[in-house]
Amino acid sequence: MSATHPGPWHWGSRPMQVQSSSHFTTLCVRDPEPRAHPCVRPARHGADIVRGLCAQDPPPGVLAYDGSDVVGWAGVHPRADTALARSRTIPHVDELDVWSVWCIRVRAEHRGQGISHALLAGAVEFAQGYGAPAIEGYPLDNQGGKADRTSANVGTRALFGRARFAKAADTGSVVGGFPRVLMRLDLR
Repeated sequence: MSATHPGPWHWGSRPMQVQSSSHFTTLCVRDPEPRAHPCVRPARHGADIVRGLCAQDPPPGVLAYDGSDVVGWAGVHPRADTALARSRTIPHVDELDVWSVWCIRVRAEHRGQGISHALLAGAVEFAQGYGAPAIEGYPLDNQGGKADRTSANVGTRALFGRARFAKAADTGSVVGGFPRVLMRLDLR
């Protein structure tokens, strides 16, 4: 999957692989001690956790590349295999075996260039390739307000809406002062 952004850049996303785990940890780690991204806690021994996840089929998400440089990541996996399956604040709309996009992260120097859109499109294509009947996200409903960078890692309602996801439910989750909504895209 690749998405084109106006200008000289060409963003592509592809599933994470074992060799991609080092790319993932460098994208998500701020200090030299390798730890996992907050999405794949616990942080202790995080690099090993990420390597293990990347070796699974399916891997835990897609990475966006600019050439050989990783510039973003989207966590996507069957919801039943994630902590979201047990969430008390994110509802289950029905019994469909949906996939979840739980995190979208773009390197600071690459933000504002359409990469999150390419990552979300790549996550949809990835889930569809594994036969997912539907895919959900749980973004902030910030109604155009400014969300801090950490809170925005779950995406925004506008981002998911532009990717043809529709609001399926309210949630009991609030991040950074904004409510999260359950957005779903039927893939059948």
